[in-house]
Amino acid sequence: MSPRAFGRWTPQPAPSLSGPFAVNHALAGATRFPTEGGVGPEDVVVDRAGRVLAGVEGGELLRFDPGARAVEVVARTGGRPLGVELYVDERVVVCDARRGLLLVDPARGRVEPLVTEVEGRPLRFTNNAAVARDGTIYFTDSSTEYGIDAYREDLLDHLPRGRLFARAPRGEVTRIAEGLQFANGVALAPDESFVLVAETGRYRVSRVWLSGPRAGRLEPFFDNLPGFPDNMSTGPRGTFWIAIVSPRSPLLDRLLPHPRARALVAALPAALQPQPRPYGMVVELDSDARVRRCLHDPDGGYAEITGVREHDGALWLGSLVEPAIARVRLPDA
Repeated sequence: MSPRAFGRWTPQPAPSLSGPFAVNHALAGATRFPTEGGVGPEDVVVDRAGRVLAGVEGGELLRFDPGARAVEVVARTGGRPLGVELYVDERVVVCDARRGLLLVDPARGRVEPLVTEVEGRPLRFTNNAAVARDGTIYFTDSSTEYGIDAYREDLLDHLPRGRLFARAPRGEVTRIAEGLQFANGVALAPDESFVLVAETGRYRVSRVWLSGPRAGRLEPFFDNLPGFPDNMSTGPRGTFWIAIVSPRSPLLDRLLPHPRARALVAALPAALQPQPRPYGMVVELDSDARVRRCLHDPDGGYAEITGVREHDGALWLGSLVEPAIARVRLPDA
């Protein structure tokens, strides 16, 4: 086994929480919907009947009826479901960190594997997806080295191991971006001219053009976010919502230019390594990469937000650690 390698990167100074990122309490007091024993509803999606779906760490795909405040198990993936997206029919695309890209029929509880390996190599960390109108699925594999149980190791190594793929409706899989720093959330432009991908370890959202003269080009879309971007979604007004799982760590920022120092930190027990800060934050960007809104809960009443979805004047939130999903009414734009 080769020695563990550590990359070198010097981040920009973290933006201050002022101006477009000014602190507020818009996410405070969110209504919680318990996951009934399941923990970590990492992403959320709202189906055509207004019900909310999320996967939890035990492998269950849950469906919530907000009106009845009822929750039911509609399928079991046998792995760890993360990103969830509606497919072009009544089925649900599930990114399972352990089992790959899945298609789930909630009506029958059927789980169909779509992609478990690419180019002869198993997917290590299937994370998030977006679905085009023709059924093409854009999805991330966060790391070629580490799975979900070692995600902190990948962030500490800080080597560009993430990839973005497209699965065509007939099943062909194409690698459309690689060398991503912990590839995470995915969102499509309303006209499907480009796809966005969150690079959690670079505090960045990047763009891959899908059509036009720049087709195939990977470029930064929004650089130097105030925290670690996670899952993303396209909102009803054509804007993009980004879940910020935690504000940036000043300690980690100081360590990133120094591979040897990070190697020493990586050898410490996990409890002594840089930790996520309990803080609620989501960011809304428009198609010109301008910050439209940044919503906060400085007290972290609903912590480590990893999923965000706008529906009917509210945001639905998911978390890697909470035993509930959450809903908060959107303040006036």
